[in-house]
Amino acid sequence: MEPLEAVVAARALLAGKTPLKKDCGRSCGAACCQSDEDGQGGMLLFPGEDALYDPLPEGFRIERNDQVLPGAKLLICQGDCSRDARPLACRLFPLLPTRDGPVPDQRAWAVCPLMRFGLRGMDPAFVQAVREAGEILYACPEHARYLDAQHAFNALLTQW
Repeated sequence: MEPLEAVVAARALLAGKTPLKKDCGRSCGAACCQSDEDGQGGMLLFPGEDALYDPLPEGFRIERNDQVLPGAKLLICQGDCSRDARPLACRLFPLLPTRDGPVPDQRAWAVCPLMRFGLRGMDPAFVQAVREAGEILYACPEHARYLDAQHAFNALLTQW
């Protein structure tokens, strides 16, 4: 499966699925959509996903971000967008697929109050959709490398 095709399939699995059965952003003031104190924020795009943002919708910008993986791209919004416009990373958050199933994304600890409950605090349908999305993504070598790089980066975060 090509990278863009895998992203589209994974995004479709997560359409309408959120960590809670209600809008979880109401519980935390949409903290994951807010930029940090330096005005930085955004979500990493999966390989090939930038094609879904061409042309770039109003209110978005893309910047290169080599922090996790050389050549990675960061999609930055103004903090409010339609669910259909959200990148795969937003749809997965606060989880991240592994080869063995979803795990909490270590980067979410700073903003997501659900993290203290782990997977059991999230809608099982959402967790299952992330699991299935992960299976699709790991079947694509580019996404497998990308996710493995994200997990390596997260491992560095836990050492601090």
